[in-house]
Amino acid sequence: MSVVGGPERAVGQRDVVVGAGFEAVFLDPVGRMVQQRWAVAAVAVAFEELDPVSAFPVVPGRRWGPGLWWSATTGRHVASGSNAMRAQLMVLDRDPRVLGIAGRPVRVLWRDGRGRGRVRSWVPRLFARYKDGTGMLADCPSHPEAGGERASEAAAVMTEACAQVGLVYRRLEPLDRVMAANLKWLAGYRHPRNCGRRGLMAAVLGAFTEARPLIEGVEAVGDPIEVLPAAFHALWHGQLAVALDVPLHERVLVHSPTVLAGTGSAADRRGSAVQGRDAVHGRGVGHEGGGGARGQAVNGGANQCEGAAAGGSGRDGEAV
Repeated sequence: MSVVGGPERAVGQRDVVVGAGFEAVFLDPVGRMVQQRWAVAAVAVAFEELDPVSAFPVVPGRRWGPGLWWSATTGRHVASGSNAMRAQLMVLDRDPRVLGIAGRPVRVLWRDGRGRGRVRSWVPRLFARYKDGTGMLADCPSHPEAGGERASEAAAVMTEACAQVGLVYRRLEPLDRVMAANLKWLAGYRHPRNCGRRGLMAAVLGAFTEARPLIEGVEAVGDPIEVLPAAFHALWHGQLAVALDVPLHERVLVHSPTVLAGTGSAADRRGSAVQGRDAVHGRGVGHEGGGGARGQAVNGGANQCEGAAAGGSGRDGEAV
C-alpha cells in the first residue's frame, strides 16, 4: 500500500492510501475526505452534488482566476477555475440533457506501472450528470496542447477508468470566439427573473412562431427595454432558437425551435449577419457594442439586470 501526500494534497487533509486498481478520493457532504474503490464510488456517489476535492490553483499573471458560476440548471454555484472552463460550463448549463454539474468533485488515483508502481493522480475539471443517468468527467484546456505530456497521459488513463464504470471522459475543445461571446451575452439573462411580468414570456414566444429579425419580434410585443431581457432569457433556455455561430445583433433571425429558420446554411446566416450590421450601422446587440435608439434599448435591458444576482454580481453573475 502507498500513501499519497506531498504538494498536491490540500491543507488540512489527511494522507490517503491507494490499493490495487483505480481509487476515488472526494469530500462527503460534511467535508470529510473519503476514499473508495473507483468502481464503487462511480456507481454510488452523486459526484454532481459534491464540493471540489481540491481548490483550483491561482496562477499569478493570468487575467482570469478561479470563481463561481451560478447554474441555471441546478440553481447552485459551480466552482470554476479558468475562462476556458467557464465557457464549457455555459455550454453544459444550456444543454437540456444535463441534470447536474460540479467542478473538480473527484480525484482519481492509480499506479503508473513503471518500476515500483508510483502512485499517480488526476482531478478532472468538471463532472456532468445527464438525465438518463450517465455521466461525463471532462477537462477544459485552453488549447489542444495544454497540459503537455502529463495531461495527455492522464487523458488516456481517465478514458480507461471511465469506460470501466460506464462514464465517459472528454477533453473538451475550446469554443469558437463568436460562439463564446454569444453564450456569454445570453448567460447574463439566464436567471428566471428575466421572464418579466406575467404573460410577457408567452407573448415573446408567440412573436417568433415564424422566423423574423430579433428587433421586429421584440417591438411587436412592446418596449424593447422590457422585452429584450425576456427574449434573451428564452434564447438561453432554448425556448427560442438562433444561430450562435454568427455575432448576435438586432436583426439576427430568431424563431421557435420547432420551426426551421429561413436561412439554414452557415453561409446564409453569415450573409444575414452582415446585412443586419449594415442595416443598423454597428448598433449590435451584446458584444458588438452599440449606439442609437435601438442600441440604447439593448443596453437598457442589460442595465435592468445589474445589481446583486443569485449567481454573483453584475449582469446576472456574468463575471462569476
